[in-house]
Amino acid sequence: MNHRIIRSSLKLGPLCAIVFAVALGAWSDAAQSTRVAEQDSSTRQIVPPEAIAFTSIDVPGATSTTAVDVNSSGDVVGRFVGAGQTHGFLRNANGDFITLDYPGASFTVASAINSDGDIVGWYALAAVPGPLTERHGYVLRNGEFTAIDPPGSQFTNPLGINPRGDITGRFCTALPCGRVGSGNYHGFLSEKGEFTTIDVPDSRETNVWKINPEGEAVGGFRLDGGPNRLFTLRHGDLTIFDLPGALPVSEDDGGINPKGDIVSFYCDASPCDGVGAGAHGFLLDRGHLTTIDFPGAVGTGALGINPRGDIAGVYVDADGKTRGFLLKR
Repeated sequence: MNHRIIRSSLKLGPLCAIVFAVALGAWSDAAQSTRVAEQDSSTRQIVPPEAIAFTSIDVPGATSTTAVDVNSSGDVVGRFVGAGQTHGFLRNANGDFITLDYPGASFTVASAINSDGDIVGWYALAAVPGPLTERHGYVLRNGEFTAIDPPGSQFTNPLGINPRGDITGRFCTALPCGRVGSGNYHGFLSEKGEFTTIDVPDSRETNVWKINPEGEAVGGFRLDGGPNRLFTLRHGDLTIFDLPGALPVSEDDGGINPKGDIVSFYCDASPCDGVGAGAHGFLLDRGHLTTIDFPGAVGTGALGINPRGDIAGVYVDADGKTRGFLLKR
């Protein structure tokens, strides 16, 4: 398998029409070659709960449920905790649940699903305890699991898969791997089994989230001493951008559909490391930022979006329970 490092060869493309930046002065010297489009933060809109159709997703018997992606058929994948163990799940368009466990694993996550029903995620073997120790990626296709890991990886999180079977995610090469934001992670792209490492130039960490059918990926990264920022990557062209108003964004996970609509979450204050109190999902649609909050939730994250614009995500309710959701638009 090839293993190319993008850090030295990646070129910065012109800022596409959907991209926002709050001001030229907000961009570091490292991004001077990227053209910046200014946009007033008044474009932010909060969606009234009655205007959209939220469905809460709870795996029966689970103490917590996280929905992470939704495909064109309305199938949702994610993770849940039951009896103290983490499992992946598939919820089909009829609302039926299927538990997904990698053979022999003590921990399984399903993180993305494409239009063909292929699923990617990660797992830990029963002999490997602890939340931040060794993890491996997998693809589930036609009922068969196949392990996948970038060369040298000790902790692999596949996060996206498109209809071509291209896979995106993040990995760490030295245990113990910290949480996202610790600076230990590189992004990756797998095309036909060949891995490419993706590091945004001068970043201390890069996370590549989902990838759409056109081969455009979205992700988050962090510079030393700087805030989390967002990027898109399409055929080697990198675009770096911020949300209007310099809202603190996550670098953990999010999604992109064929139209280029992007979802993830931002927080009321930095650091924005997870979906907790003060987290808000967002949709960036043709340059328009919309905030997404599940009704009554203290925190919301939007993590996957399909071609129709349906969004899968996670929220924390007023009692502190983590629950998934599907928003149909």
